[in-house]
Amino acid sequence: MSDIILHKGREKSVFRRHPWIFSGGIARVNGNPQGGDMVTVRADNGGFLARGYWNARSQIQVRILTWEDEPIDMVWWRKMFMRAIDGRKHITSNAYRLINAESDFLAGLIVDKYGDWLVLQALTLAIDILKKDLAHLLMELTGARGVYERSDVDVRGKEGLKPSMGVLAGEAPPKRIIIDEGVQLAVDVYGGHKTGTYLDQRQNRMLVGELIRTQPHLTDVLNVFSYTGGFSVHALQHPQVHAVNIDASADVLANARENMRLNGLDESRAEYIQADVFDDLRTRMIANELYDVVILDPPKFAHAQAQVEKAARGYKDINLNAFKLVKSGGYLFTFSCSGAINADLFQKIVFGALEDSRREAQVIRVLGASDDHPVALSFPEGAYLKGLMLRVY
Repeated sequence: MSDIILHKGREKSVFRRHPWIFSGGIARVNGNPQGGDMVTVRADNGGFLARGYWNARSQIQVRILTWEDEPIDMVWWRKMFMRAIDGRKHITSNAYRLINAESDFLAGLIVDKYGDWLVLQALTLAIDILKKDLAHLLMELTGARGVYERSDVDVRGKEGLKPSMGVLAGEAPPKRIIIDEGVQLAVDVYGGHKTGTYLDQRQNRMLVGELIRTQPHLTDVLNVFSYTGGFSVHALQHPQVHAVNIDASADVLANARENMRLNGLDESRAEYIQADVFDDLRTRMIANELYDVVILDPPKFAHAQAQVEKAARGYKDINLNAFKLVKSGGYLFTFSCSGAINADLFQKIVFGALEDSRREAQVIRVLGASDDHPVALSFPEGAYLKGLMLRVY
């Protein structure tokens, strides 16, 4: 096994159990590791630090898997998979994130559970090499009927990988998998966003439903960037509610209608608007429309640090118009899933929008991803989803 020797002083992040080692931290490589090989990370004096996998083509050249001097073999993978599985035993939904990459100390690997199927994303070269063996192990440990790959994310390009999709083990999933999170939702694991849908918003969707249950005067819901209407389905469990869903995609709005039917809801209680969301919000603001609950759940605006300034303008724009659309005493749920925008910056952007709107607001809850998406304390980058539940006056 090859050794990766760090520059003096660069071992501090390893001691803190951060899983990434960038090219600039490496003094030399002893051996000739191939992409995806396991390597030992050592301090400049040769002392053992950690073990992980290597990819010279990536800016993150080593991703650490263990800080113990132990082999990374299938026994090790089984142990770590069982730890992740045991950590989700409290979840009552039949759809959740089973393995959350670095935040489950399994760098580069995402696995989501949808009913009897697992959907795997291999984000890095080493995981791509191992994915079939890992898929069979996951089937054994979970009893899943099959493991489907959705490795069609842009980050693979930084690892020298192309998109990859298909069955890795067992049976192919059906075109639609019905999941249960207190309501039923139809998921397309072949073409849906991420691995099929936004599992990270499960508890926030449930929170909207619970808010309306306890405050039945809340009747008008505006669901912006609605995707397949999950927030609205939870809200519409309460008969007084009318929901407006806005999204740029006709396909996902058709899926939102399907979710209404799936839950036996009257489709006349919902609207489905295919539109440019920015333009639609401005039009509604100019028309002085008002809603009891407004939900802003946009896609990622900033994919890299260089896009943060433009993304910040986009977030401010939609939040400014959203503030103006909330009835006094109503609620705004606003989110950002851009990892490059941290929670502090996001709150500053939302405050700037509030200031320009000349409204007042209180933070009722600070929101994040559902608890099946844990964030390792040593890996704050894992806290990509930020949200605020605001009461507006």
